[in-house]
Amino acid sequence: MPLTLADIGKLFRDHGHVAYEGEGVSQLEHALQAAELAEDEGAGAELITAALLHDLGHLLNRQGATPTMRGIDDQHQYFAIPFIRGVFPASVVEAIRLHVDAKRALCALEPDYYERLSEDSKRSLALQGGAFTAAQAREFLAKPHSDCALRVRRWDDVAKVAGAATRPLAHYLEIAERCALA
Repeated sequence: MPLTLADIGKLFRDHGHVAYEGEGVSQLEHALQAAELAEDEGAGAELITAALLHDLGHLLNRQGATPTMRGIDDQHQYFAIPFIRGVFPASVVEAIRLHVDAKRALCALEPDYYERLSEDSKRSLALQGGAFTAAQAREFLAKPHSDCALRVRRWDDVAKVAGAATRPLAHYLEIAERCALA
């Protein structure tokens, strides 16, 4: 059943306080920081929305704090898709679905990318299949919306600043409403 924007807001209000263990931010803080980075870079409503919602699957498939420490890949990039498909355009949905593969591709494409990942991102990378081969990275880059997923991934990587001030959730839900399908 597709989520409404009110449902998404409620998920963040009810479960956004859950911490990203070792990252110094909560789920909501991480989402708001990613969306703010996108907005500050001049991204359009669809990319800002994808940045906000890229980890929505964690809020829908609650596995407790830091499932990677228990060897669990919660496959959050896929879990949210049935709930947002039909609500948002493909550019939003695919950027979310592909943001984990974007990490795997960047590890293959940029020699120092892996070293810049947080410890939790490194753990999740191993659970998600590790870095792509060069051929897999080329295949990823050929997919529609892979460019959007790469941008979301980069914001995801740095949206982990404890205590960072951001615009409120209501601001980003208004942006999401602008790109929601009728």
